[in-house]
Order: sequence, then structure tokens, then C-alpha cells
Amino acid sequence: LASSATRPPAEDGIANGGAPGAQTRTGEAARLGLALAALGVVYGDIGTNPLFAMREAFVAHGLPVTEPNVLGLVSLIFWSLIAVISVKYVGFVMRADNDGEGGILALVALIRGVGPLDRNARRILVLIGVFGAALLYGDGVITPAISVLAAVEGTEVATPGLHRVVVPVAVLIIVLLFLVQRRGTASIGRVFGPVMVVWFTVIGVLGLLQIVHRPGIVRAIDPRHAVSFFAENGFEGFLALGAVILVVVGGEALYADMGHFGRRPIMVGWYAFVLPSLVLVYFGQGALLLDQPSAIDNPFYRMAPDWATFPLVILATMATVIASQALITGAFSLTRQAMQLGYSPRAVTKHTSEEHIGQIYIPAVNWMLMIGCVVLIVGFRHSENLASAYGLAVSGTMLVTTILFFVVVRERLGWSRARAVPVCAAFLVVDLAFFGATLFKIPTGGWLPLAIGVVLFTIFTTWSTGRGLVRARIRTGLASREFVASLAEHPPVRAPGTGAYLSGMPHVAPPTLLASLRHHDSLHEQILIVSVMTEERPRVHPMERTEIVDLGQGFHEVILRFGFVEDPDVPRALSGRVAMRLGVDLDTITYFLGRESIQVTDRPGMARWREHLFALLSRNAATAAGYFRLPPDQTVELGVVVAL
Repeated sequence: LASSATRPPAEDGIANGGAPGAQTRTGEAARLGLALAALGVVYGDIGTNPLFAMREAFVAHGLPVTEPNVLGLVSLIFWSLIAVISVKYVGFVMRADNDGEGGILALVALIRGVGPLDRNARRILVLIGVFGAALLYGDGVITPAISVLAAVEGTEVATPGLHRVVVPVAVLIIVLLFLVQRRGTASIGRVFGPVMVVWFTVIGVLGLLQIVHRPGIVRAIDPRHAVSFFAENGFEGFLALGAVILVVVGGEALYADMGHFGRRPIMVGWYAFVLPSLVLVYFGQGALLLDQPSAIDNPFYRMAPDWATFPLVILATMATVIASQALITGAFSLTRQAMQLGYSPRAVTKHTSEEHIGQIYIPAVNWMLMIGCVVLIVGFRHSENLASAYGLAVSGTMLVTTILFFVVVRERLGWSRARAVPVCAAFLVVDLAFFGATLFKIPTGGWLPLAIGVVLFTIFTTWSTGRGLVRARIRTGLASREFVASLAEHPPVRAPGTGAYLSGMPHVAPPTLLASLRHHDSLHEQILIVSVMTEERPRVHPMERTEIVDLGQGFHEVILRFGFVEDPDVPRALSGRVAMRLGVDLDTITYFLGRESIQVTDRPGMARWREHLFALLSRNAATAAGYFRLPPDQTVELGVVVAL
């Protein structure tokens, strides 16, 4: 999931002015700073998986804690980190960026712009990508719940009698976390990186101490132990992949946050710090289990000496809060992208930072995530129970990413079939193995993220299809130039001032303009027909933002282009070239837009139940005036009934 942070500097790291040596040092310092920031935002999720992943691998499938099983599972964990994160995401997938932006919706946007693809094939691929994005919300609900629960459960290791307070304390932490979202993450975000440096250092040291005590665990590097594990455990060994996948949960965040940090800082953070720490902590847990099989009840906290348990609980709680924060802000960013690409209803979006445009807060998403997390904590009560629901959404998203990646590298990056097929086939084998294993989790909780994904996929596709039908129903069929030319025969009364009519389709006279003329038999002296277009790229350069076409008789068509991670601030966009070239006074301009009232019918288009759903979504969506940042005292909304 994409989260809020600053944009990366130029890859060459050259600052303005100064000697070449100073410029290089400045660039290196900037990259190190971004690598530190990435530790807090990008790696929070994957960095807290050691709290429960090893335990789940044994307990969930009743595997005996024997030396062959320990060596086999640690080997699987090690090679999963290498194959999925180091090779797939860091080595290959992060090369498929959309103008520097990553994430599954960035891939969707790339595919929507692929020319050679058959229209039906492109539509199917886009729908697959939208479903993958919907699954990410399931991860966004489960991650805060399971991470905070697993962290607080450390108190049971030190004092078993405290088990009764685990759920209330976890709920309190979750509620407080969501309550502070409206204040933004700028202030607390400054400590994310340093806290995660401490976290990765501590877990690496704990693991190293165990490895020194039982160095035989390093034999797990040999992949033959993983092969032997499958041979000895058969089908149960295959099902254990449903728990092993927990160690790579958070891998999608590396790709999604590429647009905020750049590929190189994320790579530096992974190879130089995160990967070594994770390898040490997982090998350390394996070494502990070789020596004390009974420690399987909580191998992470059992690695620490008794006096360090409570400090470790505090540190783990801070780390899980950071991991949860990354998922929450990621959900905000994902929702905004979905809105811009036309798959989500408009929602109230507030900016929490004047410096960083990516730091946003969407109240509706925030409260729904909070309710979902609280329900999961109260309902499942233990991270071990919740782990059964974890993994299916992740494996599904990984599978979708591989499919979309293949299309993008073939059609957009120009990879040959001989290069693309072997690479993506190898990824697909791993993804299908994980996905197949997690499917068996459906009866014991895996249905939860799947249900969330299906519900949101239905909402996304219903909204997209419904908006297309609305545009088709209200289309006037009258081109802007034809409309202006027709006014020459019967000129209306022209009043002083400027009227801006927002249109969903360029070069077409908007229904609001026709309705205004019909009702008042007059128009402003200057008319702007403003079309807001979302490009299939994350950002649009300011010089490419505005296109102005003179239609004559005081009419101008203005096309405003925004990227799918940008906010469509219409007044701000008009304050540039339009205001200077046309002499528009933004303080006196009147904005006109339509407000549709949806009427469910039996006309072809959508199933009747989907029409009812679209009508419900439309009624509860944020107003177009707020979405486009129009000043309320200068905006006129004209109602129109649309029969679907």
C-alpha cells in the first residue's frame, strides 16, 4: 500500500550549486535519509511478522517441533524472503514503475493505457487488478489487529495472569491510533525511522545470541532441508506454506511506496539492514526451538531474557503501531487513487500537511478500518486465531501483481517473450504455491479478507459501470462548437462576470449549461466549459495541466489534466494560465455543476440490485463541489434526474 512521505530526490543526487564532491555527499546524505525514513514506513509491516510467523507455522498445522521440521521451516522462510522480496519485488517488479510510482493500481493504470491489447483482454486484466487492490483492504484491516495483539501478548510470557488484559489493552491501542489520524502523521512520522532502527537492531541481536548458542541452525541455508520438509510431511508440509507466507507479508508495500522514496533507498534499506535482521531473528527462533521445543508457545519473546520481556513488549507495541500506521495511510492513498481512476465514490479527503501533498486523511475509511480492527480483536481474541485469516489476501495480491507485471513488461517495457516468460513463470510457480496453501485457510478465517475483497470489488466495479451509464444517459450529443455556433442565431442576454460549467466529457456542451440557458435565457459574459481529466500517470507537469480552446463569442473550453495521485483542485488549476490569459477573477467566478439523482429502472445496463447499490453509493458520496475544491459561496448545483 502507498503511504504518505516525501518525493525522492533525483537519482543522481546532485544538489544545486556547490563543488562536485559536496554535491555527491549531499546526494548520498539525502539517499541515506530516505533509506532511514523508508525503514519506518515501508518495512514496518514485514518487520513485525517475526512476532507470530514462526509460531503459526508449527501450531496451526500441529507439526512436531523436531530438528528436521525446524531446519525445514527456517529454510523455507529464508528462501521465501530471498525469492519473493529480494528477487521478485526488489529485483524485478520495482522496475515496472508508472512515471516513478508503484503499486497495483499503478500497474492497472499502465495496462489501461496499453494500445496493442485487445479491448476485452485489457478489461479483464484491469478487473483482475482492481480485485487485487480490493484484497489489499483486507490486509489493511487484519494487519493492525494481529500485529498489536501479538505485541501485547508478550505480557503473558512475563506474567501469565495478565492474559485477561490483552484484548482490552489491544483495543485501547487501536482506538487511540485511529483517533489521532485526523491530526496527521507529520509529527509522529519523524520518529518512525529511528524506532524501527532500534527494532531491527534488537531483534537481530536477539536472534544472533541464539544462533551463537546453537550454531547448527545455519544449516537451514541449504535448500535441501526445505525439500526434505515437504517430503517428510507431505500434504501438511504444503499447507504450512499458508503460514510461511506470513514472513513476506508487507512485500507489496516495497513496491507501492516506491513513488515516495525511490527504488534505490528502498533497496539500500532492504539489503543493508532489514534482510540481515529478519534472517537473524528467524534463524534465532529456529535455534531456540532446537534447544527448547517447548518455547513454541511464543518463540519470539522466549528469545529474550526475563528482565527484558516488558521493555521488548513496549518496543514491539511501538513497532506494530508504526506498521499499522503504514497500512492505514496506505489505505487512504489507495482510496484516493481509486477515486481518481473512477473506481470509488468520492469521499471527503483532508490534507494533514502543508508541506507533503501525500499526507491525507479520509474520515470514512479511517472509521471503517477502526471498527473492523476492533471487531477482529474482540472476535478472535488471540493472534494465533487471527493468523488463520491472514495470508490469503497477500497471496492473492502477489499473484495478481505477477500477472499484471508480465503484461506491462511485454507491452510497455518491450521485454522479449524469451525473457519475460521464464522470469514470470518462476514467480507464478511460487505465487500459486502460496495461494494454493492459503486457500485451505478459508474455513478457519481466510474467508474474511476474501469477503472484504469481494465486497469492495463489487463496489468498485458498480461505481465505475454506473458512472459510465450516467455519462451516457446525460450526454447531450451537442458538441461545444456547435452549441456556440447555434447561439449566433438567437443570442441570449449576457450578464457581466464569468461562469464556469464543469463537464465530464471534453468537447461536449454540458447539460448544466443547456439547463441554465433554458431556465434563465441568459449567460455570463464569459463562459468556461471546464473538463477535468484523470491521466493514466501519477502526476501531470504543471506546464501540461491546462489546455485552452477559444470557441468564440466569449466561450472557452478548458481541459484540466491531473494524475491519479493528485487532487483535482479546480480553482487552483484555473489560477494559473487561465486567469492570466483570459483575465478571470477567481473571487467572482460562478461555478456550475450537476447533481444527479439516480432513478432505478429496468433499462439495459446493470442488474437491478447493482443499480440500487449505485444509487446508494451516489447518495452518500461526497459532493462534487467539495471533491473539486470549489468555494461553496461561488457554486451553483443544478439537479438532474438520471434514469439508469
